[in-house]
Formats: sequence, structure tokens, C-alpha cells
Amino acid sequence: MSEPTSLAGEAEQLDAADGLAAVRERFVLDDVTYLDGNSLGALPAHVPARVDDVVRRQWGELRIRSWEESGWWTAPERIGDRIAPLVGAAAGQVVVGDSTSVNVFKALVAAVRMAQEDGPGRDEILVDATTFPTDGYIAESAARMTGCALRPVAPGEVPSALGDRTAAVLLNHVDYRTGRLHDLPALTAAVHAAGAYAVWDLCHSAGALPVGLDEHGVDLAVGCTYKYLNGGPGSPAYLYVRRDLQPRFDSPLPGWNSHAEPFGMRSDYAPASGAVRGRVGTPDILSLLALEAALDVWDEDGVSVAAVREKSLALTDFFLRCAGAYVPDGRVESVTPAAHAERGSQVALRCDDAGEVMKRLIERGVVGDYRAPDVLRFGFTPLYVGFADVERAARVLARTLSG
Repeated sequence: MSEPTSLAGEAEQLDAADGLAAVRERFVLDDVTYLDGNSLGALPAHVPARVDDVVRRQWGELRIRSWEESGWWTAPERIGDRIAPLVGAAAGQVVVGDSTSVNVFKALVAAVRMAQEDGPGRDEILVDATTFPTDGYIAESAARMTGCALRPVAPGEVPSALGDRTAAVLLNHVDYRTGRLHDLPALTAAVHAAGAYAVWDLCHSAGALPVGLDEHGVDLAVGCTYKYLNGGPGSPAYLYVRRDLQPRFDSPLPGWNSHAEPFGMRSDYAPASGAVRGRVGTPDILSLLALEAALDVWDEDGVSVAAVREKSLALTDFFLRCAGAYVPDGRVESVTPAAHAERGSQVALRCDDAGEVMKRLIERGVVGDYRAPDVLRFGFTPLYVGFADVERAARVLARTLSG
């Protein structure tokens, strides 16, 4: 068993050599060890002033003029183009707005409609059996609306479950409970080989690791922006529609914002061109522009997704080492894969009485979260989490479990 002073010294050396260490200063942080960025990212320090400008000047002084003069009208596509490189997409394919749930609905129904246009008999949707519950609820509703059967399947079993009836497959890139990273390239290729469409939920991967939407030919993807993108509580989600599919994207929620002539006030609907088809109603401007400000951290500091991924793996490796060294034998069990190719940016530990343990950890200044029935989740946001944070969290965890 390693001595705490040894691992603490190693953490200090790792922080000194960390190429992303300076980015930490861009966030509002305190003495708390914050390992819950996979639920809500920390506040970038410059965002309050930007939001104040939006409220006081753009809304308070310019009022309606801000739709044009402040760029409000084009914000969903403009901000989508800023998110695009973080998920491996070229410009013009991502639109920001609505919630993840709403975008899952739009994407999944549109995928089924395209599959049914391709040929008869496509009447089944496969959904990740381990998915975040909302994705499952949405998939069930989409199946009823499109006359499809819904079949929950573990991601690893998708290739063998695909068939001539499969219309669309809804998968999570990273499992929200365990942090397991699923094989997006291979699963997308398998879905395509079966003649179906792949819809990916990127909530726990965007901003934490490379995604490669364009490179791997993903059809449709959705994701939230309040986790690793630090957009703020309830910040709007995004929808990716691959460029060659955009003319066929038939949204089940055709709103005036996605109309080819939004101010024409026509009674018949004619969809706009491009990613704009993913819009529905009036954008949530305050949250949208707070998100836009938060994304400055990536641009102004020249942060690359590759560097974030390298540090993420180093942080999670170090946390597992520290937990292994400090925590009494048999008290926790990692359910997060050890292999880098199968790990997202979190570590999930199975633990008896996990809810009470997490409560005590938070009281002692280490914030993670708990998932029923027995999982402690620790999320590692490389933009502001350091190695000393990791060592302290493991040490406090060990003390909590020991007493």
C-alpha cells in the first residue's frame, strides 16, 4: 500500500507538468474538490459579465433590435458551428436548441422515416438497454408513433440483433452509470451494413473525448451542453444531422423557426435548408448566449479535444491507483472499464450504502454523485480538475469508508 505522502507528491509533480493547468484559472472554483462535472460543469469566470451584457444592453437597451443587431436569430447555427469541432463535425451540421430529450425525439423519428422511405419492412427500433431512462421513454413513444416495435439491446449485442426490420438504433456513446465507452465506429458501421440509421447520444462524451461524427459517418447525434461543455444548468442541447441527410431530415416537430420563410406566416410548412431544419420554436436566448460565452474557454485557450482526452485518462488512471492504495480492501469495486478504449471520463465505484457514503463525502468537501442502487460516480473534467484533486478525493473516500 502506497503512503499518502508519496501519492500526494506525485500529484504535485503531475500538476506541475500539466499542459492544461492554466485553464483551471478560467473557472469559478473554491476549496471543494468538484468531481461532478459529468452532471453540471463549473462556471467559466467570464460568463457572468457576458450574460449581464445580454440582459442589460442587448435585451434592456436594444430590445427587439437584438434579433438582428446582436445576432440572436442566427445563434443556434452559429453556436452549433462552435460545438461541431468538439464532436468531430464540419460546420453547417449542428444546430443548438431545445433539450436533449426533444432532440432525441426529432432525430429518432426522422431516422425511422428515412428508413421507411428506403424500403418496406423497416418496423423495428433498437435502443440501448442500459440507456439513460429518458432516452428509453422517448424511444418507446417514437416507436408507437411510427408503428415500430421497440427492442432494448445491450450495445455489445447490437450487431447480432440487427436485421432487415431494423429502422434505427439509439445508442449512448458513454454509459451514464458505469462510464463505459462504447465503440461508436464499429457499431455505426454495423448499423449501416444492416441498412439502418444510427442515432448517438453524446451527453457524456462531448467535451471529454474525441467523437468523430463525420469521420465515422454517424447519421444523427444529440447531446447536452451543461456537462463537459460547461454551458450552465439547463443550457440548450444540440442536434447533428449529417450533411447529405439534411434534405431528407423530416422533423416530427416542424416549427416556425425551421420554416423556409419563418416570417412568411404561411399556413403550409416548407422546411428550410440545412441544419436549420432541426429548429422548432423561438430559441432560449439567455441560456443560449451563456453557452456561447462558455465555449470561449476552448477557443481562447487553444484547448484541443486530444489534449483533454490524454489528461482525462491520466486523471482516471491516477484516481484508480489512489483508491486502490488508500481504500480498505473489499470496500469498493470499480465498474468502469480499466481499458482506455472502453473508458469515458468518469469512474464509477460500486459500494455498499453508496447514497450515505456520497452524502458524507460531500459534507467533507468532495463532490461526486450517486446512482441507485450502489454506485458512486466521480466525473473528471480535465479543464479544471487537477491531480491533487484526485489524490485528495481518494484519500477522503478512504477515510469516509474507514470511519
